[in-house]
Amino acid sequence: MTGQGVKGEGARKDRRPNGLRTVGLVLVGALLLGSGAVGWVYRHLNGNIRSVDIDHALGDDRPPVPSATAAEPLPSGPLNILVLGSDSRSGKANKKLGGGDSSGARSDTAMVVHVDAGRTSATVVSIPRDTLVTRPSCPLPSGGTSVAAYGAMFNSAYEVGGPVCAVKTAETLTGIRMDHYVEIDFAGFAKLVDALGGVTVTIDQDIDDDSSHLHIKAGTQHLDGKRALALARTRHGIGDGSDLGRIGLQQKLVKALLEQIAATDLLTDPARLYRVADAVTASLTTDTGLDSLSELSSLGRSLKGITADRTKTVMMPVVTAPSDPNRVIPKEPAAGKLWNSLG
Repeated sequence: MTGQGVKGEGARKDRRPNGLRTVGLVLVGALLLGSGAVGWVYRHLNGNIRSVDIDHALGDDRPPVPSATAAEPLPSGPLNILVLGSDSRSGKANKKLGGGDSSGARSDTAMVVHVDAGRTSATVVSIPRDTLVTRPSCPLPSGGTSVAAYGAMFNSAYEVGGPVCAVKTAETLTGIRMDHYVEIDFAGFAKLVDALGGVTVTIDQDIDDDSSHLHIKAGTQHLDGKRALALARTRHGIGDGSDLGRIGLQQKLVKALLEQIAATDLLTDPARLYRVADAVTASLTTDTGLDSLSELSSLGRSLKGITADRTKTVMMPVVTAPSDPNRVIPKEPAAGKLWNSLG
């Protein structure tokens, strides 16, 4: 996992689109573990999370903050969150799960989670990582700025400039401000699934993908963390082998994981609750607006009205890139209309 300034804390959350809802169990878990352990648990989970000061890095060079998101006791305005799954190879666990010897990382999964005004429904928009976009000049972790690039793959922004550049590229692509940033890495996702006792997914076709090390039959399957991660990463064993087929599997997996979380009575099993909270926070990177228990708790409480049937998953409309049959570009005007509807 990458980061550009480190701070941290974990907390209460109640939402559909990705790991954020799970993070919301942290505060409850700390309370259940008993008053004698609360201080240690709080400090431990709080210290797990890394954060990046994206607002400071980007300054005013970004879309404006909608007036509806002004501070209030329990926020109710619309919200946009860039959620990335990082294919970092750093650390023994990530290297084992990700394969390869690369020390860099790319955003293997990218989703913009839009929460509507009133915070009772949400739309999750997947951005294919192979989308060719304008990657703007970005502040670099080491100082200085990157050079703007045209026709660059969307996921290269993370590789070039980490979370800050990923956010700026997403804002350039969509025209809307990302209010928050959340990232979870390979090892963290696998540990989360294992802490929950696995996840059950119905797969429409046999998958044989040597690249992701996934060989699985069609039908309903109960997957452990390693196999769930392989399912999220597989692309060569389905469809035309592009990122588009993988997105469908990822969205199916996210919903199955959320159903597993809802079905698991974590509140009566403090030990498992702690394992889930620890797995999530240990591999989480957020912006500084979500790096404390109080901030996560406030956000979680504001999202409690969002249920599975009020969450829509879609993919940004794309077409094959004229310059490269293995890449895609936003399909206009459909993509622009989608982003405008979420702005």
